[in-house]
Amino acid sequence: MFSTQTLNQLLTLFLGSLLLALGVVLFFIGNHITTGGSPGMALLLHHMTGYSIGSMFLIFNLILLLIGMKYMGKGFAFRTVVSIALTSFCIDLFVRVFPLENLTEDMFLATLFGGVVIGLGVGLILKSDASAGGSTIIAKILSAHSEIKPSQVILVIDFLTIAASVYVFIDIQSALWSVFSIYITARSIDVILSGRPSKKIVHLVTKKSDLLSQKIMENLGYHGTVVHGNGLREGQEKSIIFIIVELNKLRILRELIKAHDPDAFMVVMDASELLGRGN
Repeated sequence: MFSTQTLNQLLTLFLGSLLLALGVVLFFIGNHITTGGSPGMALLLHHMTGYSIGSMFLIFNLILLLIGMKYMGKGFAFRTVVSIALTSFCIDLFVRVFPLENLTEDMFLATLFGGVVIGLGVGLILKSDASAGGSTIIAKILSAHSEIKPSQVILVIDFLTIAASVYVFIDIQSALWSVFSIYITARSIDVILSGRPSKKIVHLVTKKSDLLSQKIMENLGYHGTVVHGNGLREGQEKSIIFIIVELNKLRILRELIKAHDPDAFMVVMDASELLGRGN
């Protein structure tokens, strides 16, 4: 029987494939919006050939999967086949058997919500240690034979897909909306894979590192790192306090700095992934 981990992976894979299919059917097909990777290519091939989107998605990805099989592990390849088959089946199911109509004809809403739903779907598929196919497989093959980064390959493929949509739909506005959809999809994938950052990285440049370090530990209870260095001008000694701060406590930190060293310089960044204890 399947282990609990395997069952969770397959459930996540099924949910991701379902969301990917729903995003394409409910928002993109009727509005002539495309997206990146294999869903976008399947949409374009459907409009060019008249064959179902599901069959185009399946054929396009299986060909790529056969070519790139040796660059993937058996488990990854199996889950990718399951993902491709499920997505293809669900798309045709919702288009031909139980037809679903567009939820909206407003291009902004269709692009926004379609991008979010597809991004969540692809993110869940990736989280289950599988691939939705398409540009991911091509990226693996090219990066294995060259120094080209996979992200660069995916970007080029997405650009070519959008450029082709101008020719297919004869509509530059649809292409521009498609660019927006790809951005929304990418952001949604990041949320699934990294989570919404609840912590911030703070670099605090100050001449009063001892005082501020003490106040930070007293009021926030954080541990951090102090790096001593020099400014660009000679003889200008400075220290940098590096800490990770909860988002809801950032206001307290600002007040501490304002009260004890108003001349300090603070840089705040998202902490998308944290490993280890860090203290």
